[in-house]
Amino acid sequence: MKRPEAITFKQLRALAAVAQYGSITRAAEAIHLTPPAVHTQLRQLASHLGADVLRRGDAGRMELTEEGEVVLDAAGRIEAELDICLKSVTAIRDGYAGLVRLGVVSTGKYFAPALVAHLKKAFPAIKVELTVGNRDQIIEALDYRQVQLAIMGRPPRSPANTAEPVGPHPHVFIAPPGHPLTRGRIAPADLLGETIIEREVGSGTRILLTRFMDRIGQGAPYDTMSMSSNETIKQAVIAGLGIALISQHTVVGELQAGRLVTLDIPGLPIERSWYLLHRSDTELSAAAQKIRAHISDMKGSFLPKL
Repeated sequence: MKRPEAITFKQLRALAAVAQYGSITRAAEAIHLTPPAVHTQLRQLASHLGADVLRRGDAGRMELTEEGEVVLDAAGRIEAELDICLKSVTAIRDGYAGLVRLGVVSTGKYFAPALVAHLKKAFPAIKVELTVGNRDQIIEALDYRQVQLAIMGRPPRSPANTAEPVGPHPHVFIAPPGHPLTRGRIAPADLLGETIIEREVGSGTRILLTRFMDRIGQGAPYDTMSMSSNETIKQAVIAGLGIALISQHTVVGELQAGRLVTLDIPGLPIERSWYLLHRSDTELSAAAQKIRAHISDMKGSFLPKL
C-alpha cells in the first residue's frame, strides 16, 4: 500500500457502484459520472492500495477481488460513520444536541438537580453540566466562560449580561419554635439584640442580610455567626444558636414539619426574583439557546412550592 491518505470518497463510491451493477458503464450512470471517469477512479484506487480491487468474471461482469471485498466493507463502515457524523453535526447546529454548562448559586441546589433532570428528559441529546457555588464563584465562572447560563438572585454588573426573571425568590427570617420573637409581630429593631447566623463572604444571601440590618439598625452593631452552607445554618437555628435570614425555598420542608418557623417582621419576606442570565458579549450555542428558552417557558414551575 503506497499512499492510503490519497484514497477518496469518490474512489470508494465508484468501487461500490461497480460492485452493485457489475459494469463500469452502469455504475457511471448511477453515480452521474462518465465511464472513463469511473475507470480513472478505480485505477487510482488500485494504485494507492497496491492491489487489484476488480476482476472480470463470467459473462464479462466486473467482480470484486478478495482485496476489493475488504475495501468495500471498509467503505460501507466509512459511509455509515459519515452519516452518523452529519446527523450529529445537524443536531448540534439546530440545538438538539451538545453540551450546556449551567451555573447555579448554592441556594439553588434545592431545585437545580430536579431542573437538570427535567432538562435531560426534555432534551435527551443535550448534556447539561451543573456547577454549584456561592454568588462570587458563579460570577467568576461566568466571567471566565466556564458556564454559559447561570441562575442567581441578583444579576451582577460585570461581566455584562442579559438577565430575565424566572420565578419569585422570597427571603424570610427563621427561628426555632418557641423562640421569644415568635410571639406575634415584632419590630425590626428587635433583631439587633439577637445572634444572626449569616452566610460566608461572597454569598448573595449575606449581601441581602447586611443591607437589611444596616437599614433597620442604621449601622448599629449586632452579633453574628458565619456559616458556609444553608444546611448548616438551618441546623444551627434549630439548635438555638441564633436566627437567620434565608431563602424560603431552602426551608420549605422544615417549615412544613414545624422544625422551623418564620418571624413576623414588617418588610418581610423580602421579595426578590431568581434570574436566568448569560453573557451579553458571547453568542449562546444553539443547544444553550434551547435550554435558556425552555427554562424561561417553565416560568418558575421548577421552584419548590412555598
